Amino acid sequence: MIIASNLTKKYRKKVAVDDVSFKVENGKVTGFLGPNGAGKSTTMRLMLGLDNGGGKTIFDGHPLTEQRQPAKTVGILLEAKAFHPTRSPRNHLKILAEAGGVPLSRVDEVLEIVGLKDVAKKKPGKFSLGMSQRLGIAAAILGEPKYLILDEPANGLDPEGIAWLRDFLKDYADKGNAVFVSSHLLSEISQMADNVVVIGRGKLIADTSIAELVAGNKRSGVFVRSPKLQVLEQALAEKKATVTKADGGLRVAGVSTDIVGKLAFAKGVPLYELSAHNASLEDVFLDLTEGSEEYTAGKGKAK
Repeated sequence: MIIASNLTKKYRKKVAVDDVSFKVENGKVTGFLGPNGAGKSTTMRLMLGLDNGGGKTIFDGHPLTEQRQPAKTVGILLEAKAFHPTRSPRNHLKILAEAGGVPLSRVDEVLEIVGLKDVAKKKPGKFSLGMSQRLGIAAAILGEPKYLILDEPANGLDPEGIAWLRDFLKDYADKGNAVFVSSHLLSEISQMADNVVVIGRGKLIADTSIAELVAGNKRSGVFVRSPKLQVLEQALAEKKATVTKADGGLRVAGVSTDIVGKLAFAKGVPLYELSAHNASLEDVFLDLTEGSEEYTAGKGKAK
């Protein structure tokens, strides 16, 4: 796995990353979330040794500088247009392959994977942001690395491209690799990621699975309808559950559907409806990062 420990970065008096530690597990996609200015990109650069700062990051027990073949250890996408504007995608990838000890046959494979085969000989200077991102992803996966570190890879992709990226990253992790990906598209992270790391103003806010993060949010709970609501409400109160009446039933926080179902059965209470009502990742994210935003929009109405 990747283990980042005590990552710290200061710019004069401003602390951009403040003693941040977390793990990125093999076989999983880990989402990296935070408001604008939270320190996500700086954290990734610190992990890769591209910025000077405190702390360390190890990949399978060793820093990236000690890896014999870095290109086969970690694939990186930090900038959407990190290529020469007049060098064709094929030639760009060939240079990277030669530098990283990757067979040149891999170049056409990754161009096919990311959907750039038909423009492999074109000059990328006028590529759209989405096409540039695809080329960046091709470069990241060129060496078939065990780890991927991707900063906002979905920026500029169309809906088909976003769906492709989601499925590709999930499949990449399922093969035993680890993917660490930042994004502001919370709906995408909720669909692709197993775990999530959240930072705000450079500080670690959460490092857990998405399932645990959502289930533990105050907006998550259970909705239940029954002809004997009063009996069920009393039984739930005895279990220290938080109960509110809503929509002809009860909204219950602090328990699962299994617990409510077993309790209803024990009390002889028939159920008309029993369902989990989890908060969205967006709800959870906004709750977690409230007060830690670097930049906030005004509340005035457009004129």
